[in-house]
Amino acid sequence: MRRLGILISGRGSNFVAIADAIDAGRLDAEIAVVISNKAGAPGLDRARERGLNTAVLPVHDHLLIAELRRHQVDLVCLAGFMRILGHEFVAAFQGRILNIHPSLLPAFPGLHAQQQALRAGAKQSGCTVHFVDDGLDSGPIVKQASVPVLADDTVDTLSARILEQEHRLYPEAIGEVLATASQRQRA
Repeated sequence: MRRLGILISGRGSNFVAIADAIDAGRLDAEIAVVISNKAGAPGLDRARERGLNTAVLPVHDHLLIAELRRHQVDLVCLAGFMRILGHEFVAAFQGRILNIHPSLLPAFPGLHAQQQALRAGAKQSGCTVHFVDDGLDSGPIVKQASVPVLADDTVDTLSARILEQEHRLYPEAIGEVLATASQRQRA
């Protein structure tokens, strides 16, 4: 299991972190395709600059499934993909979909996690890589990284510190998931 399908909706900074880790030899995988639900997503330009396969698809489970299968994807990585996937998609790739979320789950699932943390007066926040299930940010946790919430933090400053950790954590977590899958296949 080494072929990644990466789903994005925006700038693609986590996709770039994954691609950089592959290029540097820190992650033994290949990116089979980068898919966005938005034609103007800057991350698509970054993928094209790297010579990677790209696709723009509306969020219809059957279309996403077909495209990922066409590229023989082993692991799906949601990297700023801002759509909820349906049961059909989750079932098609059960146990092979990862997401990165900007909070220490189970705290602050869903949108605006950094704002939720600030409003709650949290002293720590961070990011979580987890498997995707049918719930909202509720799947089994793979790996987490924490950052302190500072007294003068804004959503932007907290988000920037969390994003730094996301870029480090996501490739590490993907590597661990791939290694575990390889061990299972050999057993």
